[in-house]
Amino acid sequence: MTTLTLGADNFETTVAENEIVLVDFWASWCGPCRQFAPVYERASETHPDIVFGKVDTEAEPALSAAARISSIPTLMAFKDGVLVFSQAGALPATSLEQLVTAVRELDVDLEMQKARATDAAAEERSA
Repeated sequence: MTTLTLGADNFETTVAENEIVLVDFWASWCGPCRQFAPVYERASETHPDIVFGKVDTEAEPALSAAARISSIPTLMAFKDGVLVFSQAGALPATSLEQLVTAVRELDVDLEMQKARATDAAAEERSA
């Protein structure tokens, strides 16, 4: 699969309707973004079961602001509609592959349960 252009009109539905979505926030004037683009494109071809989206921060300033993008490129990973990774900077191909593997293996429901239990314990201690 090649990368999908994401914008305000299709971002939320894409994230909600697909198990795993990676999103690259970029701009044409950004050198590291241009460096990362072929790495990201190759990964999209290697993993056709994952949605690889791209958000042009110049064309989608409101979406970029809503996602709190302060530096580009920024890569986000969503699993089952939940943001599970966000990092600024161009990743090398090996790191991107490690991320894909980690996101595939991540049990979002289990992690959410752990987070709720941690929050509940913290509330108990502060009460």
